[in-house]
Amino acid sequence: MPTVNLPADTLNQMNAQFSQQALPHPVFLNSVPKCGTHLLRNILRMFVPPAQQYHPAFIQIPILAQHLSAFDLKQPKLSWGHLLFSDESAMALNGVKQLLLVRDPYDWVLARARFFVSDTFQGSLEHLKGGRISPEELFNMMIFGIYQKAPSLQEIYTHNAVAWLGTAATLVRYEELSRHVRQLDTPAAQQFFSELLAHLGITTLPSDWQERVKIGSDRQQSGTARENLKGQLLAIPDELPLAQKQLVEYAAPNLRRILGYC
Repeated sequence: MPTVNLPADTLNQMNAQFSQQALPHPVFLNSVPKCGTHLLRNILRMFVPPAQQYHPAFIQIPILAQHLSAFDLKQPKLSWGHLLFSDESAMALNGVKQLLLVRDPYDWVLARARFFVSDTFQGSLEHLKGGRISPEELFNMMIFGIYQKAPSLQEIYTHNAVAWLGTAATLVRYEELSRHVRQLDTPAAQQFFSELLAHLGITTLPSDWQERVKIGSDRQQSGTARENLKGQLLAIPDELPLAQKQLVEYAAPNLRRILGYC
C-alpha cells in the first residue's frame, strides 16, 4: 500500500479543554480518498473523548480484518478510513453509524493530482513528480487511471461512494461541510452541525460547539491540507479546465448527478 507521511497533530491535547460525553455507539467516517476526510475527522474528534477515538489505522479493505475492534458495539469508538463497499465491509459495519464523505468529482481530480505529485504521498508514482508531464496530462491520469498503478475516477467513486448509497450510510458533501465551517455564525451552520453531531449521539449542541469546530477545522492541524503538502508541486489551477470537465462526464456519466452536484 502507498504511504502518507503526516506530522502528528495536537487535537487530543486540545480536546482536554472541553467537557466530553461518552460516545454511545461506534461511528465510522468513510470517504472517497481526497475528499476532505481529515477536515471531517478532526472536527468530530473535538466532540469525542480521546479514549474513544481509534487511532491505530486509517481503515481500508486490505487491513480490515486486523481492525475489526474499531467497530465493536460494546466498546464504541470513532474511527475513519476509505472502506470500499463489499460483503466484508458491510458485515463489519453492521450496527455502526456511518458517515460517507464525498466531493465534487471536478474538484476531486485537482485534489488528487496535487496529492500525487507532493512528497507527502509515497508510492509507485514518484516519476510523476519530475516535471515531465503537463497538468492536463496529469488530470487525465486522475480521470482515467494509470495502467496497473492507479484506479480511475469511475472505479474509485463506484466502490467507495456510489455502492454505499441507498444503505444506512449518511451522505456528507465536502463542499457543504467547508461552507458551514466558514460561516459558523449562521443558522444554517448551526442546523448543519446539529444534524452532523446527532450521529455521535449528541442531541443538544454544546454551548462551545463553534470553538470546537474552529479548532478541529484549523488547516494547520491537517497534513493533507493543500498548503501543507510537502515537496515541489506541479502548478495546479483552482478550477478544472473545461476539456477535463467534459472528460469526467464521459468517464463517469451521471456521477455528479447521483451525488447531488447537478
